[in-house]
Amino acid sequence: MARNRRASRRSGNSTQAAVVVLVICSLLYAVALAWAGFGKQSSLAFDPYVIRQLRLAQFDQFQRWYQRPRVAAPVKVVDIDEASLKAYGQWPWPRTRIAEMVQRLHVAGAKVIAFDVLLSEPDRTSPKAMAELWQDPQISVLLRGLPDHDEVLAKTMVGAGVVLGTLFSDSDPETTGNVAPVALPKLPYRVINKGHDDSEQDPAQRLYKFETAVWPLPVLSASASGLGAINFIPDPDSVVRRVPMLMRLGDKVVPSLSAEALRVYQGAANHYVSTKDVANPMEAGIQSVRIGQRVVPTDDKAEIWLQYSADRANKFISAAQVLDATVGAEEFKGKIVLVGTSVPGLLDLRYDPWGELMPGVRTHAMALEQMLTGQYLERQSGASAAEALLLLAGSLIVGLYAMRATARRSALLTVVLLLSLWTGVWYAYVVEHLLLDAINPTLAIVLSFILTSIVHHVVTERERRWVRQAFSRYVSPNRVAHLMAHPDQLRLGGQRRVCSFVFTDLVGFTTLMEKTDPAQVVAQLNEYLEGMLEIVFKHEGTLERIMGDAVAVLFSAPVTQPDHCQRALDCALEMHVFASAYAVRLQAQGVPWGYTRIGVHSGEVVVGNFGGKALFDYRALGDPINTAARLESVNKHLGTQVCVSQAIVDGCPGARVRVVGRLVLKGRSQPLRTYEPLAVINTAQCASVADYAAAMQLLESGDATAALAAFQGLAAIHPQDPLVALHLRRLHEGASDDLIVMSEK
Repeated sequence: MARNRRASRRSGNSTQAAVVVLVICSLLYAVALAWAGFGKQSSLAFDPYVIRQLRLAQFDQFQRWYQRPRVAAPVKVVDIDEASLKAYGQWPWPRTRIAEMVQRLHVAGAKVIAFDVLLSEPDRTSPKAMAELWQDPQISVLLRGLPDHDEVLAKTMVGAGVVLGTLFSDSDPETTGNVAPVALPKLPYRVINKGHDDSEQDPAQRLYKFETAVWPLPVLSASASGLGAINFIPDPDSVVRRVPMLMRLGDKVVPSLSAEALRVYQGAANHYVSTKDVANPMEAGIQSVRIGQRVVPTDDKAEIWLQYSADRANKFISAAQVLDATVGAEEFKGKIVLVGTSVPGLLDLRYDPWGELMPGVRTHAMALEQMLTGQYLERQSGASAAEALLLLAGSLIVGLYAMRATARRSALLTVVLLLSLWTGVWYAYVVEHLLLDAINPTLAIVLSFILTSIVHHVVTERERRWVRQAFSRYVSPNRVAHLMAHPDQLRLGGQRRVCSFVFTDLVGFTTLMEKTDPAQVVAQLNEYLEGMLEIVFKHEGTLERIMGDAVAVLFSAPVTQPDHCQRALDCALEMHVFASAYAVRLQAQGVPWGYTRIGVHSGEVVVGNFGGKALFDYRALGDPINTAARLESVNKHLGTQVCVSQAIVDGCPGARVRVVGRLVLKGRSQPLRTYEPLAVINTAQCASVADYAAAMQLLESGDATAALAAFQGLAAIHPQDPLVALHLRRLHEGASDDLIVMSEK
């Protein structure tokens, strides 16, 4: 006894120690995650590469599942594609050809023309350049007298709303031929950062910084309406997920091509940077960038997250079509036109979340579409803190529960928490357009479950060295009696047999669970199922399975029942009576309990034991089972509560029913004649059997005109008869017989 007490104390101490370790580890992990979100430039930031890539993979998967809705935006892309190069020669084109394209776009009404290509070197085909190649002085003099191609383009750009691209680099200006930051051209804008003059506290310090830049030719820059960086900041896997609105070149802040195109489009003069209103200036970060009348929400680095859309084809127009004047002016009027290339050899291709190459100009186009339509995908600065709280709470809940509960219950709780977590994250993405990380909380919850389950198992093994496995089989009484009489049938396998099936489902139960105390609903559900099963066993049916609030019943197996059709019909009618009375009783108590739908069918199936050696699952397999389930579900479209098939009616001589029609169930090609038992209809609200049968006979014979008149007469007297309303509606919609094709289950 003393030894048992010592073992118990050791077990208790081990459990307490495990709980303490779990709490400390979860807290440290959550703090590290939150710190990673608040201190991106800190060396203590905790964001391992593998976890970061998993998080980005989650974001990409969300993009693949749900793409940005298609909303019209005044953005077009002129693509210097293979067809254009084939028609007008290899790149780079003469500046006169680019000037021609600018002129055509401007005449067509393009409000902004933004170039996602570099025009940083003089045109080698200009007359001046050609003059240096000729040895003949007379020809050289003639060539020098011709207009320079770059000047022609510069003159064409004046007043055309042209935005030119520039390329930033991290290269050391002392070791490269690029233009150093001190050689900034005269920029046609200012970036205003309100309220932050101290560079150590300036949120602009968090922008991506570059040391050198390749600018357009000075003659072109002087005629441009705007200058913007064409840089992207892809993630380590080379996928472009974000586009910066602003970047730093040395100590200067320069907008991106898309941000500058939006500024010129609105006729604005400046870019305004808005920062977070926080007490500690060191925590201040960029919150948004205002460009004209558009306030663009960004992250701390002035980036916006791209939400990809599928409608990219209609935004791309070949440059050859522009130069050939084979595209209408309405394609460009009042729009921002981006000029870029999709040719692989020109090296302006990027990866999208699908892992496919796309032209870089598409990224600018998507950024502009989002800014113009207000469709933003945000990962807010406080997301990491919220994720840390989810991580801490989830791991502690699972861990503490797993220390005391069985592995099955712990796993169930873990699954429920993970499903709730991912559902919430998915909802935030689809509805609120927020990016939340589910990877870190998921890993923490799973790890907590695994570690505490191991500890729980070790502690349990100390107390009980040997645990007997117990198998519980919950089967119908007739199945138990049959196995006792025929133990040789307790083996895997099946046999063909004609059986009847009853499927039931409780309407509105999921909603009831969401709005009512689960303990109360479970108690009511158990009482409901108990009453239903008593009726099943009374008619010697075999319970095939219970699916939440739904019940599946099998007749004529394992014991053959010649009258299985009658048993199934009688069972269904009695279940309807009980379910209706039970619903009325609960509704009188203020509980919104729904009615029960029932489907009954008969046919040949394979019945027997399925599963494995450790666990038998006695059930039936075959199409009649699916048909019975469809008949239960189709009640909601017919307005009925009980629907039986022709096979059941044929097996029940004297069955009192009225015909519904020939149903072609979803996924089927052959019609199935179905009926509604008269015992379940409200005689005060429904048409008489004779009148309804006469109207249906007209419909079945194909006399739509006479049938319409008959059903109109019945509807005038019995407007609440669901089948009368059904057929009258069908006749108004053009039906000419009793064939009903179901488009839904």
